[in-house]
Amino acid sequence: MDSQRTTLLTLPDLHAITPFVGSFNPHYAKVALESSAWVDDSRALSDKKRAFFFQTGHELLCAHAYPYADEERYRVTCDFINLLFVFDETSDDQTGEGVSRTGSVFYNALTKPEYDDGTPLCKSTKEFRQRLLKHCRPLTYQRRFAASIAASPPAFALIGYALGIDLPDDILEYPAMMAMYSASADMVCWSNDLYSYNIEQAMGHTGNNIITVLMTHKGLGLQEAANYIGEHWKTLIKTYLDAKKSLPNWGVKIDHEVVQYTMALESWVIGNLNWSFESLRYFGSTRHEVRRTLVVRLHLRQIEEGDETDV
Repeated sequence: MDSQRTTLLTLPDLHAITPFVGSFNPHYAKVALESSAWVDDSRALSDKKRAFFFQTGHELLCAHAYPYADEERYRVTCDFINLLFVFDETSDDQTGEGVSRTGSVFYNALTKPEYDDGTPLCKSTKEFRQRLLKHCRPLTYQRRFAASIAASPPAFALIGYALGIDLPDDILEYPAMMAMYSASADMVCWSNDLYSYNIEQAMGHTGNNIITVLMTHKGLGLQEAANYIGEHWKTLIKTYLDAKKSLPNWGVKIDHEVVQYTMALESWVIGNLNWSFESLRYFGSTRHEVRRTLVVRLHLRQIEEGDETDV
């Protein structure tokens, strides 16, 4: 480690700004064990990454993000978030060519039933696809899920599946619905960057973090960038609520499903906030103290920016 002095960062209280009500999936205890065992049995992760995997609590995130899902659908959401972890951890240790190859394996296994390259990632992805298609029509799967493979969008694409509904494209593409979707996705992404910054800055992995982007392009200090996220969060909440108020009536059936869908978007936002302070992922053993005080003690830098090697 270098001699950088430890400093403090005060987080904006995103919980206080967020009017959404959280809930928790009642199938968590049983399904969490099943899904994590499924990943462990795949042998797709090294021993070091297996240890990290069991600390991340993806099933806990899904219990917050999809509290309304029945047992089978909740299991699929857990499997998918866990599968994304396996994909990310596999590609993190690869060069550009290797990452491209791994991405192709992941996509082909999701979209081509006959594809099989014999790798653990392919096998797990095909097993996930089979479970998902049990309650998801092939055309819906292709149109809503397989077409959007990048962390938050496909996780949001599982909302309709987890609810057991399939809203028509013209409803989902209605401007107010799209504004709500975008604001919700931004809230999840911005809060994740805020909470993960301490770990990332310690490892020198800040290039894709919104805090570093704000500091670089707006000339802000670290605390100013965190404060900016708090102010922007208020804008995102207002955008979401204004769009929600402007939704028209489409008839009893569609209106009921739209209410369910908006509840599900809100569950993702507040659920992600709650999980961030329950899981060990961002704040470790200090998570409850950080939630109470909103003060983060920055870790000493372990790797300087630009010092990482591509292995």
